[in-house]
Amino acid sequence: MLLLAKIIALGFGSGKAPFAPGTFGTLAAIPIFLLMQNLSLLWFAALVLLFFSIGVWACTVYSNYLGVHDHGSIVWDEVVGYLITMVMAPSGWQWVIIGFALFRFFDIIKPWPINWLDKRVHGGFGIMIDDVLAGIYALIVLQVIAYYFT
Repeated sequence: MLLLAKIIALGFGSGKAPFAPGTFGTLAAIPIFLLMQNLSLLWFAALVLLFFSIGVWACTVYSNYLGVHDHGSIVWDEVVGYLITMVMAPSGWQWVIIGFALFRFFDIIKPWPINWLDKRVHGGFGIMIDDVLAGIYALIVLQVIAYYFT
């Protein structure tokens, strides 16, 4: 089970990038999004919820193994956060890139309450929840941009 948790938590290895592992984890989410983009909202949301639940488990197991909360190599939270950003995103590469940039922006700057949760909520849920909120912030901004420019 540890090996499976490690594979998931590391975003299929993208978290082992020598620099900016969160960015590489987000990049690893793009092919997953491309496979999911034509799903109905219900199926898309169900998969994101499943990925979140699996992520809580995997991040708990792997961070406990490492003995470090939210080690930089753990990037499954970025995968899920990006997928949340892309809920109902318009089609096209420009939207993939805009969603990527928006998610990374909110994940890095961590506006309230993301920063508060990041410091106070621990375990796999704590690892995941700040990126879920960053994804929600990015989703809102992406939808506003899409409303005015599509």
